[in-house]
Amino acid sequence: MNRHPDGGGPRRGPLLALFCAALVLFNFPMLTVFDRDATVFGLPLLGVALFAIWAGLIGLLAWISERRPERRSGRRHRKDLS
Repeated sequence: MNRHPDGGGPRRGPLLALFCAALVLFNFPMLTVFDRDATVFGLPLLGVALFAIWAGLIGLLAWISERRPERRSGRRHRKDLS
């Protein structure tokens, strides 16, 4: 249902959800939460938070893109057609 028309590639729903999450996380009101005079391992909290959010989004994108689609029992596979 949410598959790419040619049958390959990631589903659109999770990618759209990830895009919306990125918009929310990188938006002004959300970033003010991390804008404090605190440090993490000597680095400013805002910079560490930006990098962590960015790395997390890339990791989720890789996980969504590499997931295998669920197989449906009603479909025939190429082996079954011969």
